[in-house]
Amino acid sequence: ISYVSYISLFVLFFYSCFSGQTICNLLHPDFLLEHHLKAKMENHTRISEFILVGFKSHPGSQLLLSVLFCTMYIVTVVGNVCMILIIRMDSSLHTPMYFFLENLSTLDICYSSVITPRATLALLLGRRSISYNGCASQMFFFSLFGTAEAFFLAVMAYDRFTAICSPLLYPIIMSRRLCVLMVMGSYLSGCINCTIQTSFTFSLSFCGHTEINHFFCEVAAVIHASCSDTLVNELVMLAVCGSIIVGTALVVFISYGYIIITIVQMPSAESRHKAFSTCSSHMVTICMFFGTVFFMYAQPGAASSSNKTNTISIFYTIVIPMLNPFIYTFRNSEVKRSLKKQLIRKGIF
Repeated sequence: ISYVSYISLFVLFFYSCFSGQTICNLLHPDFLLEHHLKAKMENHTRISEFILVGFKSHPGSQLLLSVLFCTMYIVTVVGNVCMILIIRMDSSLHTPMYFFLENLSTLDICYSSVITPRATLALLLGRRSISYNGCASQMFFFSLFGTAEAFFLAVMAYDRFTAICSPLLYPIIMSRRLCVLMVMGSYLSGCINCTIQTSFTFSLSFCGHTEINHFFCEVAAVIHASCSDTLVNELVMLAVCGSIIVGTALVVFISYGYIIITIVQMPSAESRHKAFSTCSSHMVTICMFFGTVFFMYAQPGAASSSNKTNTISIFYTIVIPMLNPFIYTFRNSEVKRSLKKQLIRKGIF
């Protein structure tokens, strides 16, 4: 007994040296009660599932939303697959611009697939629960593909800047190797961001029957559902997401600033029209994506989830991936020409 007592006192002394607490404080009933409550809280930290309650306040619109989500997802997959096939089957489109566009279509399919199918089933069947690990996985891949898309748009803006402002050097600068490295760098940046966001978010404590006021495990909504102090997490989200959005947006706007100046200085109206037509579709996509994402993540107070942010989330997670192939098809003469040629070859048109 004496041996155990000496060991216990030694442990208390050793802990007090590193914690800055005296032995008397460590043995004080208030201190022990505080740590007992903390330990009890830790037991409730590891919950088994979350409840997604986004759009639950509108029960009459559940079926309509599920049909709408399902339709948009099918259009997204079919439209982007067709875009990939058009680019693959036409050798004249095997250029850096269409290499990035092909990868963007693949990314849009993945991005939408992380969110839309599960949200559709939840609205249709009413099964709103999602497991703890399932929520973490959804957040991980959502952050990965969302971040990669932001970098893709910046890379595509740089590609258009090089093609219009330095046309003679374009084949040398935008080599196959550089294009592949840019795509890999976009996904690597996405991996870094999603690792930071997911690890920081799921280090928080979640108590009891946790409800997430969203239709998927979006970072800000999950942070808002925590019973811990979320100040650090909100600052990390603002710093990381803000720097990514602002950094990629700067690349885009600076590139298009030089592009507009170059187009204005072109001598003929035909060359100006041709240059602008190759950039207009990309500019539409940029305005839609960065406008909604900046509103969601690059401003203070982004962690307050509401029906308004749910609606905006639908726009950049479901609507934009669906619209991208149509924007790049109908506003791009080369893609329309290639599509018409493929349809004639198949005897459809």
